[in-house]
Amino acid sequence: MIPTQDRTKQVLAISLPIMGGMISQSILNLVDAFLVGSLGNVELAATGLGGYTMFLAASLVLGLGTGVQAMVSRRKGEGDSTQYALPLNAGLLLSVLIGLPLVAFFYGASPYLLSLLSSDQAVAEISSEYFTARVPGILAMGLNFSFRGYWNGVGKSMVYMRTLIVMHISNVVLSYALIFGHFGMPEMGVAGAGLGTTLSLFIASILYAIQCYRYSSGQGFLTQFPSRKILSSIMTQSFPASLQQLLFAGGLTVLFWIIGKIGTDELSVAHVLITIVLFLILPAMGLGLGAASLVGQALGRGNKTDAYQWGMDSAFIILVGLTIVSLPFAIFPEIALGLFLHKPELIELGIRPLQLSAIFMGIDAVGIVIMHALLGAGASKTVIKVSIPTQWLFFLPSAFLAGPILGYGLLGVWVMQMLQRLLITIGFSYVWKQRRWANIRL
Repeated sequence: MIPTQDRTKQVLAISLPIMGGMISQSILNLVDAFLVGSLGNVELAATGLGGYTMFLAASLVLGLGTGVQAMVSRRKGEGDSTQYALPLNAGLLLSVLIGLPLVAFFYGASPYLLSLLSSDQAVAEISSEYFTARVPGILAMGLNFSFRGYWNGVGKSMVYMRTLIVMHISNVVLSYALIFGHFGMPEMGVAGAGLGTTLSLFIASILYAIQCYRYSSGQGFLTQFPSRKILSSIMTQSFPASLQQLLFAGGLTVLFWIIGKIGTDELSVAHVLITIVLFLILPAMGLGLGAASLVGQALGRGNKTDAYQWGMDSAFIILVGLTIVSLPFAIFPEIALGLFLHKPELIELGIRPLQLSAIFMGIDAVGIVIMHALLGAGASKTVIKVSIPTQWLFFLPSAFLAGPILGYGLLGVWVMQMLQRLLITIGFSYVWKQRRWANIRL
């Protein structure tokens, strides 16, 4: 059913600032790929491998944002403003308690870990330098995702957008300066790109904290130590989401290992493809986060029918929107690829996979929006039951079989990935229509 004009406006009012911030993130990731791509294919492949290994390393703190947002939006729906920031306090504390040991472990394990993930010694060495420079940012990522969950939960997504834009502009300026040695900075190459990203993450943490101090002191921000009950609730909601992020990130890392078995050229092309796909799909994540807040607030008011309809309305909007937006990438893929890849044979490698991604984009986006709506309802365990088996039991084994073993190369891997995304969308849509998530208490 097509959403009404009023409901469409409400969805977009909360989601557009998040989408804008995420689009800015994707654009600046594209800029980073462009900057590193000018150094060479090995450097581009190394940055991709190091970046997705960083996603794996930080995954245990990324789920904290899901738990914070689910609880804050539920409290907002209940209407007690003095309680809004208490879940944020718990998220920040857990970010420090979990993040610091992760920083220490991965800082020491970096060279060994990256050598395991790449059989190309040059790629392994450069990706280790990049990853090591990124590791301290794990702490900032946990803090930032907790802040993000709070601002989205209270419906102040514009704060999230402003901060994210500043963070990514800082990332581009700092990375450019540190890669090439401009503005009095040392010339660090790929490691400079990693350090620039880490510094920008901490800049965002400081900005979030300042804004929370000004806006949220009356809502309990840093005025109360988190109670055992709130800490337990955040952990209950966040752990499945963090586990899902861990296994998803681990799957991405394994995917890069699989593609690395095909060849270094394929690895560099895959990094560009994923970067472009993130540019297209991040608006779906933004709309999904907006839907998560609307679903949580509706459940806080006790209106289960309204919560269900917010998920359906958001899915319809993103299906139409991203189907239209992705069409140029299906028709003119070589233009997008040519921004990052400077050899005709590499562009040719990426054309068919990019066209596949663009064609499936609308369907993929529906699955992402429904997934976030389920997380907003507190159904993080259900999300794991759908997403992880399709990735680890179907996609990764089939990708390894299709790519390195049967010789279908990067295109074979991408076909298997599109089938996986279709299965995930079908699974999440079925769960949403069952409505069992509406009975979860937070």
